[in-house]
Amino acid sequence: MTETPSRDTVDRVTRRRYIAGAGAVATVAVAGCSDDPEVGEDDGAGDDDGAGDDGTGNGGDADEGDLEIVHWWTAGGEEEAYNALLDGFREQHPDVEIVDNPAPGGAGSAIDTVIQNRVLDQNPPSTFQIWPGQALTPYTDEGLLEDIGDSVWDDEMREAYLDDIVELSRPGGDLVAVPINIHRLNNLFYNVDVLESADVDATDIDDPQGLMDALQAVDENTDAVPMAHQTQAPWSTLQLFEAVFLGQQGTDDYLSLVDGDVEGLEDEVREALELLAEYADYYPEDAGSISWDQGNDRLIEGEAAFLHQGDWAAGQYEGADGFEFGEDWEMVPFPGTDGVYHSVIDSFVFPTNNPSPEATEQFLNYAGTVDAQERFNPIKGSIPPRTDVPNDEFGPFLTRQIEDFDNSNTQPPTIAHGTAVAPAVQSELEEAFANFNDNRNVDTAYEAIRDAF
Repeated sequence: MTETPSRDTVDRVTRRRYIAGAGAVATVAVAGCSDDPEVGEDDGAGDDDGAGDDGTGNGGDADEGDLEIVHWWTAGGEEEAYNALLDGFREQHPDVEIVDNPAPGGAGSAIDTVIQNRVLDQNPPSTFQIWPGQALTPYTDEGLLEDIGDSVWDDEMREAYLDDIVELSRPGGDLVAVPINIHRLNNLFYNVDVLESADVDATDIDDPQGLMDALQAVDENTDAVPMAHQTQAPWSTLQLFEAVFLGQQGTDDYLSLVDGDVEGLEDEVREALELLAEYADYYPEDAGSISWDQGNDRLIEGEAAFLHQGDWAAGQYEGADGFEFGEDWEMVPFPGTDGVYHSVIDSFVFPTNNPSPEATEQFLNYAGTVDAQERFNPIKGSIPPRTDVPNDEFGPFLTRQIEDFDNSNTQPPTIAHGTAVAPAVQSELEEAFANFNDNRNVDTAYEAIRDAF
């Protein structure tokens, strides 16, 4: 793979506008992705070198000096992307023994407790997947992450990364994280044949209410599920609420909301919740027992019309035989969010008391390279945080996502993936939407959102 930059200097400067909207929120974190099955689904990520992990992130059979990696990438496309990353690392460091230790759970729900317990017990893995920004502060506040500003972040790497992502990698002042991707959250994916059968044109849907009309048309004219949404875990509904609110009210009101002005936006919050409750009539009957990727399988099979999800869903499409972008599946920005790039990011860190400092430094150095990000992102369904990664391997969908990123007017922080709010607020909001999934009570949900902030 070549390291020849594919974008000119003007394009690099354009991409450095990243997360312009997030500046309005004083304590934001940029999130990692929630692209995994729920606990109890496919627990085995990685390849045979991961033998010995217990599928919980609690620690397997790692020996001193082994590189133990804890992550939540266990669904199809993301698992393939992670394996591609490890393959590239092994080519450069064949002597490093990798112990792959996944901790599955929607939106990283399992990994937080596992990692915090292990770090506090002074038994951390070599590295773990985490969102840069505020999600790092429980560790940086206690001095539990090493400063990698000199050992990993050399001048070449700092110049190549988007400026705001560099800043998000050092919430406590020291550089402690290496971001590896940028996902887009405000995607509305759809099955082309199902929408044609329903006589629905996704490009004509102008706002979230228009999507409601499209769901009704699918329900009336086809046998497909209108919206392949899961409610087993609350994060999918929380992120759908964000999309509806953004589509109805725009970025300025959204940033005011995540900055805590819930009471000033009571009517707007309630409007989004009311429409979200109506959407729920068009979810699968078993929405409460499926994972996001199982819902996505139904879209692939022509059994569902729409899916709102991060663009990690595209990794699953790319891995499906005979399911081609533009012919079988397509995507539009969630109605009402044209010009918005709702961003989600993952990174790796260097815990203190590290069991394999040399191997960990080697892995973090590799994760920040062109080669790593060129291997990982096209399969993952994300775009790179480095500005000098060639477009050649990204295919038509991600190339369009890169163009949308470059041309976006704003890149607001996300709630469901730890971007816009502190971890404690996020946890309370997830509880609020877990209850909303059960009862669709707008009054109760509004009060819980207000209290969370």
